[in-house]
Amino acid sequence: MSFSTMLSTMIPGMFRTCAIFFLTLLFALPLGLVVMLLRKSRFPVISGITKVFIAIMRGTPLMLQLLVWYFSPYYLFRLSISGYRFTAILLGFSLNYAAYFAEIYRAGIEAIPVGQYEAAQVLGYSKFQTFFKIILPQVIKTILPAITNEVITLVKDTSLAFSLAYSEVFSIAKQISSSQTSFTPFLIAGVFYFVANYLVAYAMERLEQAFKYYD
Repeated sequence: MSFSTMLSTMIPGMFRTCAIFFLTLLFALPLGLVVMLLRKSRFPVISGITKVFIAIMRGTPLMLQLLVWYFSPYYLFRLSISGYRFTAILLGFSLNYAAYFAEIYRAGIEAIPVGQYEAAQVLGYSKFQTFFKIILPQVIKTILPAITNEVITLVKDTSLAFSLAYSEVFSIAKQISSSQTSFTPFLIAGVFYFVANYLVAYAMERLEQAFKYYD
């Protein structure tokens, strides 16, 4: 199999990998905010349950979580899992990363001095205005490096979808490499991940520069 044939065979897998990446961010970033708010709830039961959720998501392998999400409907309720593979992947990735993002959000908010809130109150800002005009921009600036690390990790973690026999770029690379006895597919996959991470790092760096206004 020629290089061009390998590349054209792997391109659909690259699009599937990108779909996992972007959809995970789309769901996990806002969900992480919800988890963070529940984590900081004044009600001990809600806060406690959320802490357990975060501990489980962060304390067990993502691959194991993907397997649980995919097979549990059948083993627990004898439901058909035909056509459920991509949904299970998104559930696994989104909930796992939401737990990490929640802790990043919490650290960012708790890093803001109490004086910021007091100053906003003196100036007559409402709680809504205080959060979105004063607190949130500073929180985003504070947490961007940590968010960048998680997003870069997500690019690489998309390869774990192979555990559910999903044909993303890494799975296809393995299949071609095995059938053709060639290392070239892994090199193509490696270049793809490197370029994707470079683009992520570049975009996040530009975003960090935009928030230097708050220095």
